Amino acid sequence: MNLGMGQIALLIILALVLFGPKRLPEMGSAAGKAIREFKSALNSVEVKKTDGDAEKIEASANEGDDGTK
Repeated sequence: MNLGMGQIALLIILALVLFGPKRLPEMGSAAGKAIREFKSALNSVEVKKTDGDAEKIEASANEGDDGTK
């Protein structure tokens, strides 16, 4: 999705008309916080997933050669 300068300017003007100059910074701040929280939650899920994979690999390595657990 490539946006040109004219399209970006139109979006900014539209946002100013719809929300006003006083609410726009508040909305930007809230959007930034939401994005940060989403990224941190996504990273924590990835860390848990890789930890679980490491535990599975470690468990299979500890099973022994005769196939017993």
